[in-house]
Amino acid sequence: MIKTLDDDGLAQEFLDYITVERGLSRNTRVSYERDLLRFIAHLKKNSAQAEAINGADITAYLKSLKEDGLSVRSYTRSLITIRGFYKFLLKRGRINASPCANIDLPRFHNKLPQYLSITEVDELLSSPDTDTVLGIRDKAMLETLYATGLRVSELVSLKLNDVSLQSGYITALGKGGKERVVPIGQSAMRWIMRYIEEARGAFLKGKNGKYLFLTARATHMTRQNFWVILKNCAFRCGIERNKIRPHILRHSFATHLIERGADLRIVQVMLGHADISSTQIYTHVTNTRLKKLHKKHPRG
Repeated sequence: MIKTLDDDGLAQEFLDYITVERGLSRNTRVSYERDLLRFIAHLKKNSAQAEAINGADITAYLKSLKEDGLSVRSYTRSLITIRGFYKFLLKRGRINASPCANIDLPRFHNKLPQYLSITEVDELLSSPDTDTVLGIRDKAMLETLYATGLRVSELVSLKLNDVSLQSGYITALGKGGKERVVPIGQSAMRWIMRYIEEARGAFLKGKNGKYLFLTARATHMTRQNFWVILKNCAFRCGIERNKIRPHILRHSFATHLIERGADLRIVQVMLGHADISSTQIYTHVTNTRLKKLHKKHPRG
């Protein structure tokens, strides 16, 4: 259990508080915990008391993170964690003012998400060898990702009863344990059905399993397992390695929908974004593409 310098468990209480308050996923909580542990270790190293430091001390700590080569995104998250921790201490009456009050978050440009062209998506979806049970599974996973825009973590967490082939919907468990219902699409439905009928039983070999997608050893598919599958499929169809990311089909799904005039709010719901600003980045992608195409125009 994490403790503050006076060992009263406030840091642990803070993490529990933000997990409930903000519905953080397990991975996000781990990141916050890592940031807080690093900060507390810094305070201990400098014999400082968490409740007694000032803005200059926070600035010095942040400077040390930059010097250690921390990325802007990681640096920003560390500052957000520390600000949240001191806001929590203020709420609990442990301090009278936050030392982070006058420290602004750095401004940085969001990197536009990479995505595949429709031709590249078709090639990727056609790459698994569907004469094998492994290929049928891989094809079903790729088709499902592109048809629904699920996160990879959501895909591998799907249980058999999360899929309703009759109604054509999948129930996904997103960040913070929030459920959403997403339409599947005819092609993905056909491949999920074929996977269940021809491949899943071959993996289980008479055993019981609650998860939809399984490894050849009948174990739960993981994000790491899928990442290997995706890279192998991309290699087979000649897609550039630097274009392949775990969420490449999610980004392609959203970009292609918006390019075809889909309502931004609908895409937001399907992606499971809490804030529409997270979805708006895909409009920037399409605007950038439009500008490039316009330059090719004789009067561009």
